[in-house]
Amino acid sequence: MERMLMLVGNLSALAGILLCAGAGGARVMGLYLFSGYSTMTIFQVGTGLLVLACLAKLELLLMRPR
Repeated sequence: MERMLMLVGNLSALAGILLCAGAGGARVMGLYLFSGYSTMTIFQVGTGLLVLACLAKLELLLMRPR
């Protein structure tokens, strides 16, 4: 269970960072639509993935014995 949470946290963090950076870069270049989606929508999905990563890491910390 711990390895699964660590994997979910790391992968969702990586995907979230890439999506946020890609959406920000596209917006700076003047593209409001990227692959048929609004860049703000892509940015919000990236932010959601970063929140998922934070929650998975927090759960992982709470599962460890003190």
